[in-house]
Amino acid sequence: MRLLVCIKQVPDLESRFEPDAAGVWYSEADLAFRMNEYDEYAVEQAVQLREKLGDGAELTVLSIGPDRVVEVLKRALAMGCDNAAHIQDPSASGKDPWQIAGVISAFVKDRGFDIVFAGMQSQDRGSAQVGVMVAEQLGFACTTTIVGFDYANGTITVRRELEGGGKGVVRLKTPALVTCQMGLNVPRYPTLPNIIKAKKKEITAIPVASLLSEAALTATTSFHPPVKKSGGIVLEGDVAEMVDRLIAILKEKTAVLR
Repeated sequence: MRLLVCIKQVPDLESRFEPDAAGVWYSEADLAFRMNEYDEYAVEQAVQLREKLGDGAELTVLSIGPDRVVEVLKRALAMGCDNAAHIQDPSASGKDPWQIAGVISAFVKDRGFDIVFAGMQSQDRGSAQVGVMVAEQLGFACTTTIVGFDYANGTITVRRELEGGGKGVVRLKTPALVTCQMGLNVPRYPTLPNIIKAKKKEITAIPVASLLSEAALTATTSFHPPVKKSGGIVLEGDVAEMVDRLIAILKEKTAVLR
């Protein structure tokens, strides 16, 4: 059985974000990068299934991006993936979800993958579109935002998160794609022995040009911080006086009491 997990490298959300020179994305200067948090749940679930299936399964991890994404691929290998595919693309941030999905689909096609795992969404772009687009392009069964997973005899059974706190149960026949949500599992920390073992695992580099065939359907026109707003007014003193001042301010500066 062949398994694939798709991951993305994103900036640490504690970073200070600034627009790049073109003003269409963030500048990478001085940013720290990490594995997308939702993808960590996907990797953990894929590894758990790989361990359950034993020698009859092979787990590949895939990531698209510049040379730095090798670091998150190594982390996934240390968590238990068997091998990795690095789709080399220095301009991955400029591609829309349809193009990214097209690249992944081109990689998956004809490689015989039975189950594809992905995070629910990325923490930088947050479109939550890539996973379902990959499934659509491949004709795979698909379900999203899963918080429970089981596999037996060619059938996947998942619990998925619904609006309002409800849960739904979905069964899918393979081949299938699932996107993973927080609460699905507790991602493991790579141990030192597994980190050492990961250095010997294969990372195949593939130029994005050999897989990209889709034109962009959307484009980011600008990236900028929110407009700064003026600070609020703090009233202090006697309650009766503050009420009078508040009423005066509302009459003067708003249409609430006019």
